[in-house]
Amino acid sequence: MSKTPSYTIKIPRRRMEWPTIILAIAIYGGFLALTFWWQSLPVAVVALAGGWLIAWQGSLQHEVIHGHPTENQRVNDAIGSIPLSLWLPYPIYRESHLEHHRDEHLTDPIEDPESSYFTRAAWERLGRTGKLLARWNTTLLGRLTIGPAVMLVSFLAQEARLLKAGEPGRARVWAVHMMGVAAVLFWVKMICGMPFWLYFFGFVYFGAALTRLRSYAEHRYAERHEERTAIVENSHLFGLLFLYNNLHVLHHLKPGISWYRLPSVYRRNREALIDTNGGLVYNSYWDIARRFFLKPHDEITHPNHSG
Repeated sequence: MSKTPSYTIKIPRRRMEWPTIILAIAIYGGFLALTFWWQSLPVAVVALAGGWLIAWQGSLQHEVIHGHPTENQRVNDAIGSIPLSLWLPYPIYRESHLEHHRDEHLTDPIEDPESSYFTRAAWERLGRTGKLLARWNTTLLGRLTIGPAVMLVSFLAQEARLLKAGEPGRARVWAVHMMGVAAVLFWVKMICGMPFWLYFFGFVYFGAALTRLRSYAEHRYAERHEERTAIVENSHLFGLLFLYNNLHVLHHLKPGISWYRLPSVYRRNREALIDTNGGLVYNSYWDIARRFFLKPHDEITHPNHSG
């Protein structure tokens, strides 16, 4: 049985959400500045800032998927569609993420496209090396190191199968996406003179690793779907990077709340939200690292598909 929340959260909306507009300007302006003047900075600084910007844009994309910052979704989609990460077409991300928000199916490896669980059948199909990598990927260290590679290879292999099968509209999505990728790489390599290896590992891969940190302990199977979504408190720096999606149960309950309102809404409803999600709360990402740096976050196969 699902527990009915004993509180009401109002979602104030404005025609134009200026904090998000300013954020988008900061992300894209920062990207242009960093790539243009990268040679005047230490490589470590370029990689750190580049990974942050890619992960931050991913958080912005997540925001615009949920109807921000304007009332016109075409404008929102345009803000989020620039493929700085190279590998993920925005329309595919939008479609799969909205499917993920069918909360009754959260964590199910068949119904939830963002599930990290395997079915027993899928697990058995993995070879010895595949199982070894999958087990390592259940630790936080594994998720941050090989996790981006596993994610990229799995996603691209799945998309290749869909393209080969003639999935309607897929080829067009990828054609438009690749034109955007060509424009990004033309700017990075031809205009700015940045080597591809630096952009890929410093921006794309490191940015994906930061995003994998956010999603690592976001969900865990429980009988009640409200208890499958976590809260990570006391994360000021990463909270800003993830646009406070670390308060994840609140986002799933009310995905229409703007990122900059999430902390205050959470504070006002903290006890009720923790009661709703069954106390699945972490005291910062350092707490997650302390618990799971070299230990699995959960079982590798989903309880409903482990037979």
